[in-house]
Amino acid sequence: MTEHTSITVVKLGGTEGVDFSAICNDAVELLNQGKKLVFVHGGSAEANALGEAVGTPPKMITSPSGYTSRYTDRKTLEIFLMAVNGKVNSLLTEQLQMLGVNAFGLCGLDGRLMQAIRKEAIQSVENGKRKMIRDDYTGKIEKVNSELLIMLLDAGYLPVIAPVAVSEKGEALNVDADRAAAMVASALKAENLLLLTAVPGLMKNFPDELTLIRQLPQSQLAAAGEAAQGRMKKKVLGAEEALKGGVSRVIIADGRIPNPISNALAGNGTVIQ
Repeated sequence: MTEHTSITVVKLGGTEGVDFSAICNDAVELLNQGKKLVFVHGGSAEANALGEAVGTPPKMITSPSGYTSRYTDRKTLEIFLMAVNGKVNSLLTEQLQMLGVNAFGLCGLDGRLMQAIRKEAIQSVENGKRKMIRDDYTGKIEKVNSELLIMLLDAGYLPVIAPVAVSEKGEALNVDADRAAAMVASALKAENLLLLTAVPGLMKNFPDELTLIRQLPQSQLAAAGEAAQGRMKKKVLGAEEALKGGVSRVIIADGRIPNPISNALAGNGTVIQ
């Protein structure tokens, strides 16, 4: 792998409130300055809305360690593909193209970009009882095809990646977008991983924004993960995985404001290094 000018991987939250157009406009400026960017997006809100519309509302499961995720049987997987890989990925790519950025939308199935191991069975806790679920199409990413991304970056494209991986057998798998972004950043040895979300960063006392944690040493990550609420748990886990994978710094920052990428790169948010 040849030496590259610094790469920044940007994870755009799939929740309501994150301003995709502000992020895309900001990307134009940074690309003009010669920065290399890779986008990884979520899409949970779109997947939930489509599931409701077609009569298959989302079902969330909670693991024994307190992480929540989407229960993904085959039908839910197909809804997830339509919403996230179909709609969110295409609209984000469209926005960038309209701004003159040659965005390249893809997911982990394409060229085996993100290979994951399908979880044989997952444990879910319901009403205090543990339950095994065996028809779940989710996975944990083991390998990222960094050569493919480097090829796209070298050719002047901005990769826009949907959080779908491919299993050893070639099945599509739903993967967590924060952890997918962490794996992509690690594989590229990115300088920065930005997790843009609908809050200013990690807070000591959520949701009090005055308790924003501005600096978080890697040594305190595990404790911060324990204290984090809901979706923030996965972000802290992603940050931990990215730093272990060789990423220089991870910033959890506000995706609802003007110039969200530049703002995060300037150190606004929770900087973990």
